[in-house]
Amino acid sequence: MTRTNLAPVPDQTILMSSDLLERLVRVMETLNTDAGLRTYSPKEAAAYLGKTENWVTEQIQLGTIPFTRIGKTPRLTAEHIKWVQANGEVLPHQYSPRPLAA
Repeated sequence: MTRTNLAPVPDQTILMSSDLLERLVRVMETLNTDAGLRTYSPKEAAAYLGKTENWVTEQIQLGTIPFTRIGKTPRLTAEHIKWVQANGEVLPHQYSPRPLAA
């Protein structure tokens, strides 16, 4: 086998659908090694939290959730989003009625 046999044929191109390309981009973004440096807009954070952008913005303005500012723009890190998820958990009271047996 010679080196010329290993070279790709120039007229062969790989055609990808736009949907496949978008999915590949999303996967590459999640595999980003600088994920700790990534910040999310209130709209992006709302998608992760299952809330509306307005809810996230209001909570930032009230100071009830952690956030950071980049310039004048409020941003949330992955740690902030995890904090909101963890601190929003409500456990049942020890004297709450037990569900009836089926």
